[in-house]
Amino acid sequence: MLASHKRTALAGRVRRRELTVAPGVFDLISTRIADAQGHAALYMTGYGTVASYLGLPDAGLASFSDMCGRAAAMAGGSATPLIADADTGYGGLLNVAHTVRGFEAAGVAALQLEDQEFPKKCGHAGLRRVIAQADMVKKIEVACAARQDPNFLVIARTDARSGLGLAVAIDRARAYLAAGADVLFVEALESEAEFAAVAAALDAPLLANMVEGGRSPVLPAATLRAMGYAIAIYPSTGFLAAAAALQSAYQQLRDTGSSAGLSTPLYALSDMHTLMGFDAVWQFEQQWQD
Repeated sequence: MLASHKRTALAGRVRRRELTVAPGVFDLISTRIADAQGHAALYMTGYGTVASYLGLPDAGLASFSDMCGRAAAMAGGSATPLIADADTGYGGLLNVAHTVRGFEAAGVAALQLEDQEFPKKCGHAGLRRVIAQADMVKKIEVACAARQDPNFLVIARTDARSGLGLAVAIDRARAYLAAGADVLFVEALESEAEFAAVAAALDAPLLANMVEGGRSPVLPAATLRAMGYAIAIYPSTGFLAAAAALQSAYQQLRDTGSSAGLSTPLYALSDMHTLMGFDAVWQFEQQWQD
């Protein structure tokens, strides 16, 4: 599917405020698995991508080149619209414009920008500080002006809730909407009541971040849909599940010296061959090799 078609599909859902549940993908195996399942969108998690690609914490250590390259690989390896975490835009206003153009060229359907100071930190960790509201407004204006496709969505995230309170976070989100943001993302809400308050205060497509073990409660899809949320991302579900499975399988190898009788579920090797495209390789070889 062409990138423009993916953007049109996601933008249509968002503008209709039809809840889109997006699992977090962090490498090409997770991307291919989620893509094959028929989700309406995928979310390239910054935390998981930095962890899997660089083995580093989500603390502003990954560069634009690191993340844009991974986004291009994930978008190119999937027929599903990809929402990408672009942190703070990797610098000032010129960097934000460069980031938007780069991620759009990479085939991404929507881009998330946040109002944290650089270097940023994970939204469900402590010690986060935000830039001046006026500075973030300018970033959103630049991001919207830099895109070529009007269906390339700009998601504006505010991290003000934890340090400055809910009212300030809502005010910031409202300002980002006025600056042109397509979707508003108030990070690290601390109760179902706060999710409802944000939905009541902001007449715009909203994104809910569902992080298992994070600051926010993980709410049922029906609850988020009733509140009017347009996107629910599950950034950590995949990499937490993968890490738990790897820990279990590797521990048994260490303890027993064998994978025989492994209690951890394993993906069938034949299915992995199909997932990774070996069927096409074998067909090519049969056609062209003697």
